[in-house]
Amino acid sequence: MSETAQKLLQESVGSTVLVKLRGGKELRGTLKSFDQHLNIVIKDAEEVSAEGSRKLGTVVIRGENVLLISPASG
Repeated sequence: MSETAQKLLQESVGSTVLVKLRGGKELRGTLKSFDQHLNIVIKDAEEVSAEGSRKLGTVVIRGENVLLISPASG
């Protein structure tokens, strides 16, 4: 992971983020931690879809499944 990406993620710890995953799933929650492989921990996560959202709690996402991490709107 580049130094710039690591710095941006570090600044997002504690903030709400939107994570897009392989397979089309999207999760929203508070970024708790991450590592150099982009394995991430999301607190108060919810799966977001066109049908609504489903609460998941705390989740660990393997870095190879992450396509995008973005600040969440709303």
